[in-house]
Amino acid sequence: MVVHVGLLPLSSSCLPSLPRLPRLSSTKHRTFAMAVVSEDPVREWILSEGNATQITRISPVGGGCINRASHYDTDAGSFFVKTNRSIGPSMFEGEALGLGAMFETGTIRVPKPFKFGPLPTGGSYIIMEFIEFGSRRSNQSVLGRKLAEMHKAGKSEKGFGFEVNNTVGSTPQINTWSSDWIQFYGEHRLGYQLQLALDQYGDSTIYEKGQRLVKSMAPLFDNVVIEPCLLHGDLWSGNISSDKNGEPVILDPACYYGHSEAEFGMSWCAGFGGSFYSSYFEVMPKQPGFEKRKDLYMLYHYLNHYNLFGSGYRSSAMSIIDDYLRMLKA
Repeated sequence: MVVHVGLLPLSSSCLPSLPRLPRLSSTKHRTFAMAVVSEDPVREWILSEGNATQITRISPVGGGCINRASHYDTDAGSFFVKTNRSIGPSMFEGEALGLGAMFETGTIRVPKPFKFGPLPTGGSYIIMEFIEFGSRRSNQSVLGRKLAEMHKAGKSEKGFGFEVNNTVGSTPQINTWSSDWIQFYGEHRLGYQLQLALDQYGDSTIYEKGQRLVKSMAPLFDNVVIEPCLLHGDLWSGNISSDKNGEPVILDPACYYGHSEAEFGMSWCAGFGGSFYSSYFEVMPKQPGFEKRKDLYMLYHYLNHYNLFGSGYRSSAMSIIDDYLRMLKA
């Protein structure tokens, strides 16, 4: 989970189309340049490649504890800028590539990313489209349909993973490519979080039981066809909004290509209702055993919350592990 900054009411419409930027190698994603450090790289980009001649106002946007966010008003439109004074550009590289990949599916609305790079005094920044948010939640039925359309459109020939490692909250998320989803999820999602719990808390109980589950979970995927789908990766209510026309907007992703069902791992704090799932499954039909796998995908995020925020989330993670060990007789 991310405590995000890009979710508060914004006040501008789409920006004019800007040119592609060189560098990050990906044939399926829009590429972005990591800026050469200047005294004020954000201002420099806005007044050059951003097509503005004047910045009329810079306003802080609250709501997050990981990054600082600002709204830049200019004579060429508005921009949303996030900065972090302690983390280098790799975090925003992952966000830019994720937003770009989702944007290119042409399905659900996301902020269009423009630029990321280092700050001269340390840290990093990202510049993206500033979306004016509406005053009401997105329509659940439309959200479900558009999310399913993104999953259907966003495919990878490389398998499961992503172009770069990124973060879920402030936790590193390893995205090394794999052709085997069960292996990928067991090693790079559950296994990574279990190792963190062992290293951080010395929690050998959750580590050992969790590893037993990882080694025993394959039957949960019997008779399931798993194709790599582009996932937002951290889809909770704080990362879901709507624009001024009521169309759903998703933001602050932790993208990777994975099993479509993994997208619902944060459903325990996303508020998805019956109309959401009905519309989703009209586009992406429900697969055999869906209900049996729901908690397995929630486990990753409960473990992440445990590692980020402490023991309050341990019991939920432990309960899921114990239930599966009983179910699988492991």
